[in-house]
Amino acid sequence: MTSLYDELGGAVAIDAAVDIFYRKVMADELLAPFFDDVDMERQAAKQKAFLTMVTGGPAHYTGRDMRRAHAHLVAEGIDDTHFDAVVGHLAGTLKELGVSDDKIARVGALAESVRNDVLGRTPAV
Repeated sequence: MTSLYDELGGAVAIDAAVDIFYRKVMADELLAPFFDDVDMERQAAKQKAFLTMVTGGPAHYTGRDMRRAHAHLVAEGIDDTHFDAVVGHLAGTLKELGVSDDKIARVGALAESVRNDVLGRTPAV
């Protein structure tokens, strides 16, 4: 069975997607302020490793879990609007790269699976 990582095009595709994605995020007035003091080269590398891992590629992600990694953003006011914007930029990036709608939906489902952790919420029971 082929992984979503392979279906997307592997490392080359993930690298391209993350680079385009962060250009979109940094151009977004709603999201850019959250990255004011962030080393974007380091951030992009972490994001590439994370996306590689969650899509079934080589697991080299060594960052914190989503809840701890985003706790400071929750304190700064990140909410569903911001999360939706990020997911929208990711979907737009994948569309721009010619990824099929079904694969974009699968990546979107992966993003949705961490929404509560990113936003510091307890999942509904």
